[in-house]
Amino acid sequence: MTDAFELPLSLVQALAQRAAQTPDRIALRFLADAPGEQAVLSYRELDRRARTIAAALQAQAGFADRAVLLFPSGPDYVAAFFGCLYAGVIAVPAYPPESSRRHHQERLLSIIDDAEPRLLLTVAALHDSLQGLEALAGDNAPALLAVDTLDPSLAEAWREPTLAGDDIAFLQYTSGSTALPKGVQVSHGNLVANEQLIRHGFGIDLNPDDVIVSWLPLYHDMGLIGGLLQPIFSGVPCVLMSPGYFLARPLRWLQAISEYGGTISGGPDFAYRLCSERVSEAALAGLDLSRWRVAYSGSEPIRQDSLDTFAEKFAACGFQPSSFFASYGLAEATLFVSGRR
Repeated sequence: MTDAFELPLSLVQALAQRAAQTPDRIALRFLADAPGEQAVLSYRELDRRARTIAAALQAQAGFADRAVLLFPSGPDYVAAFFGCLYAGVIAVPAYPPESSRRHHQERLLSIIDDAEPRLLLTVAALHDSLQGLEALAGDNAPALLAVDTLDPSLAEAWREPTLAGDDIAFLQYTSGSTALPKGVQVSHGNLVANEQLIRHGFGIDLNPDDVIVSWLPLYHDMGLIGGLLQPIFSGVPCVLMSPGYFLARPLRWLQAISEYGGTISGGPDFAYRLCSERVSEAALAGLDLSRWRVAYSGSEPIRQDSLDTFAEKFAACGFQPSSFFASYGLAEATLFVSGRR
């Protein structure tokens, strides 16, 4: 069975159409330890939050100005990313430095120096800890904007931008592990083309009842484009958790797939090894992985023994080895390049 999918011209149009056609349908669900950190957003709520942030950005920045996103994984990050797209501002996904020490700040400072952003977007809880960047960045220091303090009525002032396919949607910076981070320009057209490739490659076009589950970091292309934007693009629900939430207890990833009927999920090879090593035999009885039809693996070398061990351990939970989907991608190609079972 196929769904009545209309190819959007941009992710702005994709979300706006979902909000207009199925406003109360759940778009995103965030899992976390603290009840106050958990959240469920409908398409209407996400669209409204994006418009609020976009209106604030349009009042402080011009079209194609840059804004760096500094958030923990969660609803504020998602709303801010879409807020940038809705404003015609180029989003620059990043993450807050681990501490105020210089070596923890260097990657972010390199990105600020290269991208020359007008604003740093964050939440009020991180505002004070990020103010020290102003002294380190010197004359290039952008202003800080806490998006969770904005008045929701600002949404009424939002003006929809005219977006061309070759306009830049966001800058994806490399890890910077071996050299200074390098920014890859991803246009709105690039993004739509790659999302369509992922949609077809994962078979979402034939499975409109899919549910995507992801623990991958939202500042990384696999987590952002594959884990967050693909479900919005295709109109299927998404269950998100932070990398820390998964790493602290890998069973949580599999429990989310089981509880919410996840059909598409994955990560680097180490995630499968971690589950094989740290999920107890006693926990297997509570897991139903029978609906997990695309278990993608990528971002690092894929080891056959990792997949074999995982498949053998979780066979009792209904996991099928045929679900494994080896994938290859890179930021310079937006994300997804190829994959197969």
